[in-house]
Amino acid sequence: MITTVTFNPAIDRTVEITNFTAGAVNRVEHASDRAGGKGVNVAAALSGNGHAVAAMGFLGRDNADVFTAFFSAHGIEDRCLRLPGSTRTGIKIVDPLRGQTTDINFPGLSPSAADLDALRGQLAALSGGWCVLAGSLPPGVPTGIYREFISNLKTRGVRTVLDASGEALREALKAAPDIIKPNVHELEVLMGKALPAEADVIAAARGLVAGGVKLVIVSRGADGACFVTAEEALVVRPPVVRVGSTVGAGDAMVAGIVSAQLRGMPLAECARLATAFALAALTGTTPADFVEQVQVTAA
Repeated sequence: MITTVTFNPAIDRTVEITNFTAGAVNRVEHASDRAGGKGVNVAAALSGNGHAVAAMGFLGRDNADVFTAFFSAHGIEDRCLRLPGSTRTGIKIVDPLRGQTTDINFPGLSPSAADLDALRGQLAALSGGWCVLAGSLPPGVPTGIYREFISNLKTRGVRTVLDASGEALREALKAAPDIIKPNVHELEVLMGKALPAEADVIAAARGLVAGGVKLVIVSRGADGACFVTAEEALVVRPPVVRVGSTVGAGDAMVAGIVSAQLRGMPLAECARLATAFALAALTGTTPADFVEQVQVTAA
């Protein structure tokens, strides 16, 4: 079974506003709520494509029913710990005319030291397999916790995928996770400089591989992604698609990466499948619709 860990889940409230304009009165055309958070989204994409997956992390008791129902509907094993209070709500403003999504993220619950110890105990029971650690850290959680968890998981033969940013990512790199998936902006922040060209992105990724990460994937939005290991550097070009919503597309790519690793795919096929997962999330279809349309070339 694959495990995902989400420290800071959210109820994603998506509102659709055509021609959304900041600083003006906007009228909502459609709204919906969905259990979310990066690790939760990864778990849903994996389970929706035939993988057994368990979700760990922290939920507020006051609105946990949203997640309980979501996990049940998607066949995800619910191992999330319940804390006093409510899970945060994140607002996503989708403009279908411009194909843009604006995120408004609130801070999450603050787990106590005892709560963190309880999660440590859950992770200590894992052996082998894959663990995806994804998303921001809530208030009060030390920025080095991803580093700690990755180090401990590796001692028990668990392979790790990290999707984080900022100081949490910087610290976690010291533990050399197996796979990381920053977007190009997050990689620029990590490097402390702009990476305007594809070659700049690949050079930065190679530096991270030299530091111990086995596979670095840098997502570049409509420009595709770069997949870099010690042996290969590939550039992925997705087909042009009509985007329904960008919500969860990056998380779906992470799910596709894990799915490909479990199938033992070579890097080029991994890149195609991961990109197809992301495209399926963007369009509300299935990865099979896109695998053959994804172009992969050597850098």
